[in-house]
Amino acid sequence: DLVQGMGPEASKKLYMWIPANKFASCPQGRQDNTHLSVYGARTITRMTVEAIAEVVPALKPYVRYYDFVVAKDGSGDFFTLQDAIDAVPDFRKEKRTNILVRRGVYKEKLIVPECKLNISLIGEDGAVLTNDDYAQKKNRFGENMSTSGSSTCYIYGPDFYAENITFENSAGRVGQAVACFIEGDRAYFKNCRFLGNQDTLYNYGKESRQYFENCYIEGTVDFIFGWATVLFKDCVIHSVGDGYVTAPATDKGKKYGYVFMDCKLTAADGVHKVYLSRPWRPYAKAVFIRCDLGNHIMPEGWNNWGKKDNEKTAFYAEYKNIGEGAPIENRAKWSHQLKNLNNFGEEDILLGNDGWNPVKNGSELLKDLKR
Repeated sequence: DLVQGMGPEASKKLYMWIPANKFASCPQGRQDNTHLSVYGARTITRMTVEAIAEVVPALKPYVRYYDFVVAKDGSGDFFTLQDAIDAVPDFRKEKRTNILVRRGVYKEKLIVPECKLNISLIGEDGAVLTNDDYAQKKNRFGENMSTSGSSTCYIYGPDFYAENITFENSAGRVGQAVACFIEGDRAYFKNCRFLGNQDTLYNYGKESRQYFENCYIEGTVDFIFGWATVLFKDCVIHSVGDGYVTAPATDKGKKYGYVFMDCKLTAADGVHKVYLSRPWRPYAKAVFIRCDLGNHIMPEGWNNWGKKDNEKTAFYAEYKNIGEGAPIENRAKWSHQLKNLNNFGEEDILLGNDGWNPVKNGSELLKDLKR
């Protein structure tokens, strides 16, 4: 029925029809009405899964659909993540574009431009995006790449969602080397890993709101840093060297900066001198709520980055943290212990002016957004 409905010409894309002189390995082309193309195989598979779900309704909630598949072994639509992103229609506003990333190590620099909206990257176990640029590395013109230029991944498009993806900068301990740079608003990461050393995760956008759920983030110095409003929920924050967990650059007047809720802060063997934060900019904000702080956290907890004036403007606070690094007797006098969570409910922090609530609604699209 599918083939008949498509007709003799359109149905060719289901099969291995190859034009002559397009591929060096098949210069004469091929006219094959038996063996399915990747597109045909996925189309038939989708029909099969839908038929099974109709017969066994209990399976319906577990069916997931993907618009594109990225696979290093050629079993997908694309070999690289960038090719898949480039194929997404610009300003596709009505629906998400779901991209499955099969297991494998993809060494590339990924850019999700502002015109690519509502993209979801869903990784199989072992899907790793990696690169090894760093701030002092030279670009093709012999200039330093800079911190921003070192990133493995750049996310500018709004309403980006990633699940089960590892974002890695493998440059090592060579100074600033970013794994993921996020500018777009309403970015949501679930079960993702961010691996690096100094400056691993760059929450760049001043008007960006970002949500990290059940993620793992590791680094040494200032490995979570930037201007954005960010909620980390049920995450593991792992220090692989002495240093500072966060370096917020929150703008003056912003209600929130970094909020860590029910997270666990751990450290590698031999790491004993870690501060929760130091203010990259004077009005930095960071709050740790009900977090489990390991014994690598310094008793004073907070650092003023060598600037006494920062103590007057930065807002650093805690609420009912536990663990060996949580005692408050020797905390920096200019930090705060919250008495309650008024205005710090997990659904309050990211609301903005449009009511975005990933804690409740996941990656569901907001309607009637002005872009």
